[in-house]
Amino acid sequence: MRWQTTRFDLTFERPMVMGIVNATPDSFSDGGRHAGVTGAIAHAERLVKDGAGILDIGGESSRPGAPILSVDEEWSRIEDLLREVLRWQVPISVDTWKPEVMRRALDLGVDIINDIHALETPGALAAVAAHPRCGVCLMHMVGIPETMQQQPQYDDVVRQVKAYLAERVAAAQSAGMERARLCLDPGVGFGKTPAHNLALLEHQKVLSEAGLPLLVGWSRKSTLGEVTGRPVGERLAASLAAALGAVRQGAQVLRVHDVAETVDALKVWGAAGLLA
Repeated sequence: MRWQTTRFDLTFERPMVMGIVNATPDSFSDGGRHAGVTGAIAHAERLVKDGAGILDIGGESSRPGAPILSVDEEWSRIEDLLREVLRWQVPISVDTWKPEVMRRALDLGVDIINDIHALETPGALAAVAAHPRCGVCLMHMVGIPETMQQQPQYDDVVRQVKAYLAERVAAAQSAGMERARLCLDPGVGFGKTPAHNLALLEHQKVLSEAGLPLLVGWSRKSTLGEVTGRPVGERLAASLAAALGAVRQGAQVLRVHDVAETVDALKVWGAAGLLA
């Protein structure tokens, strides 16, 4: 299995760790501790040293209830950061759903577009298809961040998420994208109750039947708080447990805040032969 991106062809002999760089003042997990170009660059450097195989750069929070930014405001938060990290020999992902931000980022040379709306926004498919090598992550979400947690309901969450992602893969291919460019994300915490999220983890291997890499983000999510009773700053152990569970269930990419700890956990599993 491989994931084609602008500058790198990623393979998955071992799971990859994607380090989160929130260039935002209102992230649910770090409260803007790394907002501002200098702070974000320093944080990104630390994540790479800690073993991140991919950096995911975001300029707009997608936490429940988050407001929508203008294109220019979102871009102003990430442009200088992108110009710096693109000099490094590490794949760079941009977490955005806006076609104009996608175009600007891809014109700079970013490797991956990570879209919570799975390229459903008008113009998004065309923006990504116009760059014939870049990778894209298609995520499942119900609604928008402002409303997604208002009583989400499913008849069968696993079946419905699988069907939705299959539809988005078909749309991407119809726009001219090769399957090798695509990665799937079940969207843990995006329009789902804790029961929905846990069901997706339990049955995650069903999503692997598409034959595409799976990117999963459990890091510090509210479901972990519901299970453990821990506030967001005390969910490291729960995040590691969920991450390893996701790998056991077929995830190739783990999107995390705590890179060093996740890398160490994967090393232990690898040494014990549990990643085979």
